[in-house]
Amino acid sequence: MFITRRMEFDAGHRISTHNSQCRHLHGHRYGIEITLSGDIIADEGVAQQGMVMDFSEVKRIAQSVLVDQWDHAFLVYVGDVKVLRFLQSIEDHKTVVLKVQPTAENLALIAFDILDVAYQDRYGNRLQLEHVRLFETPNCWADAYRGKR
Repeated sequence: MFITRRMEFDAGHRISTHNSQCRHLHGHRYGIEITLSGDIIADEGVAQQGMVMDFSEVKRIAQSVLVDQWDHAFLVYVGDVKVLRFLQSIEDHKTVVLKVQPTAENLALIAFDILDVAYQDRYGNRLQLEHVRLFETPNCWADAYRGKR
């Protein structure tokens, strides 16, 4: 069985090597869809009976390990030295430094890796992360699937 939870967050970025508008500092209302697979829990009397995982628990985990870190942060490539120095000069600025350009594709892969660890089989029902879809805009997104990089 597969279940999916959608969440949203706001973040800034720039693609320093881009030939067009995305080379400028800007932000997005990102959306992320998290798809998990697992067996439906059949144990009598447990809170998760009839579920793969409670959707509120899916949200709580993603919120704590990913969304809270990226929401209202500036996602910056470590090689974007001028912007990184600028951001570091702003006291208490929320900056996330990445080893790769903060493209939708790279962010989807990073999110998959972070969430994959967080959702390790929590209930003994073979729970695992299968898919992360990261929306940069309502019309543009990147997909990261288990086993397909």
